[in-house]
Amino acid sequence: MERFFGFDLGDAESAVSVLPRQEQAGSRAVPEVLTVRDARSFITAYARLTSGELLIGESACYNPDAVERKLRFKSRFLTDRTSAAEIRTFAAGVLGDLYTTGSLVQNEDCCFYIGCPAGWDKRAREQYRQIFEKVGYPPTRIISESRAALVSACQSKHLQVGYDILSQPVLVVDIGSSTTDFAYIAGGREVELKTGGEVFLGGGVLDALILEEALAESRKGKKIREIFEKSEPWRSYCEFAARRLKEKYFSDEDYWKDHACTQTVRISYDFPLRLTLRMDEQIADRILNRPAAALGGRSFRQVFTESLAQVRGSIEGQGPFLIFLTGGVSRMPEIPVWCQEAFPDAVIITGAEPEFSVSRGLAWCGSIDEQLREFMKDIENLRASTRVEQIVAERIDDLYRRTVDILTDPILDQVVLPVVDRWRDGQIERLCDINDVLQEEIAAWLRTDEARELLAKPVSAWIRPVAYALERETIPICVRHGVPYKAMSLSSYLSVSDIDIRLDARDVFAVEQMTWMIDAIISILISLFCGGSGVALIAEGLPGLVAGSVISMMILLLGMDRMQDMLLKANIPGPVRKLMPRSLFESRKKKIGEEIRTDFYRSLGTDRNEEITQRLVQDISTQIDTCLIHMAQVVEIPLGQ
Repeated sequence: MERFFGFDLGDAESAVSVLPRQEQAGSRAVPEVLTVRDARSFITAYARLTSGELLIGESACYNPDAVERKLRFKSRFLTDRTSAAEIRTFAAGVLGDLYTTGSLVQNEDCCFYIGCPAGWDKRAREQYRQIFEKVGYPPTRIISESRAALVSACQSKHLQVGYDILSQPVLVVDIGSSTTDFAYIAGGREVELKTGGEVFLGGGVLDALILEEALAESRKGKKIREIFEKSEPWRSYCEFAARRLKEKYFSDEDYWKDHACTQTVRISYDFPLRLTLRMDEQIADRILNRPAAALGGRSFRQVFTESLAQVRGSIEGQGPFLIFLTGGVSRMPEIPVWCQEAFPDAVIITGAEPEFSVSRGLAWCGSIDEQLREFMKDIENLRASTRVEQIVAERIDDLYRRTVDILTDPILDQVVLPVVDRWRDGQIERLCDINDVLQEEIAAWLRTDEARELLAKPVSAWIRPVAYALERETIPICVRHGVPYKAMSLSSYLSVSDIDIRLDARDVFAVEQMTWMIDAIISILISLFCGGSGVALIAEGLPGLVAGSVISMMILLLGMDRMQDMLLKANIPGPVRKLMPRSLFESRKKKIGEEIRTDFYRSLGTDRNEEITQRLVQDISTQIDTCLIHMAQVVEIPLGQ
């Protein structure tokens, strides 16, 4: 794609931005906000004239020749079927203006990223996308407006190369004209909030209250109300005027303490009327704290602060390190104060031009998507190669040694000695029966939480050099695409300190939760410890433990091997069993453990189970592949730098 367009179609106002391909625009290019009908931020309205001409923007609100006029249709998209047709007409008007002014060229290689509230589900987003497709837009993708605002925030000088987004939780609050979106980002990924992502609260409520204040003060208020009942467009137009006045006032409240902040609107219906809109400190306080019917009898402040409390309650773990405010209403000084009250430890920032944050962020999303596709292509090539399997296979013997080293003594203590006690107590009839019992008991113990916790340590120690080896493959890919190399660092994910970009290891590559690896290792250990070794543990040296001249004579007559075989199959009387004290087995535990380890190391090069080894290599490699995909998704933010 040569250019990426971001279309923020708002319920009250809209904006379109464009970003050329990075190779053409430079690495730090900023999306340009385009002018549509002579305005960078234009009113979301259209009108059809008697001549058939389609008007969009401010002129559509008051042109006397209009036979059809529509405003505020996006907020009804989920509840009113007619909204889709109205959005389609408006979108067609915007597309036509972009072609007419030369901002868009027929058949050029471009795409549009169009915003929607975070609360819209996949079905609603697809229906919304199809509207623009049918109008004739270039390839279109629908993106959460709060996500676009986050991307826009990452490009600002407030954040350093996206590191804050990847290493710290961030709350994005996008206050539009009809809704407020809350997006909680942890580890670069958006987390669902109990608010549903979207709250029906926007600056339009304040606009209506400012208008109501003016009507209450006007001598022509009754007549103007009658006009509003007959003509919704005139009401909407006056609310837009109130919006402009509100933004002007809250952009510099200190200045307006000593100056009159007013605007006069000329209403031409049956005959001309004038309505004076006013803002001052008292009116500002009233519109923020007065109960409004549109809010169910609650005030703007009450709904907003309650929503923040809901967000706080739905966030598990660490609260936001940063709160990024966007949308025109975020200029109000009260907004950051309320956010600070809800999240005292958070850093709160607002973009320089919050009304354009979403459209710019949408354009950036297009560029990031293309870079991400190229980046993912290289990662997929790495995964498709055999390099990951080679890295694992080269180090698999070390994993075997680590696990046997740490588990041999616990198996002797927790399993073998208790089984010996059962034989001494007569619960197990013959020594040769111990083998079957040990196979069951060792297999059962290896699947306990205690065994899994013991395995976590050697697996963690083993996987770190594997991660370092893998980084030698991923770092060159990061360098080619301008991605901070630590974003694709397995060792960073496993580290506990001094890492700029980090996710919780337990969420990504936590050995405590590596059931896929633990199970494979357990299968190998069961084969190792129960494949005849159980007999060796108990049988070796038993004849020397049984005192008495009869036993000694039998050894002389029958030989050691036959005597050992007879002992293993004999039902030795209980008193004789007691002659072999438990301390004798305990004293031999260290020697037996050393022999087990020695035999295992020797068998690695001769008779190890290749089928199990190959399965383990494949399982571990597959999980590392999954981890690579996960990390590649996280780099979406730094790719935009």
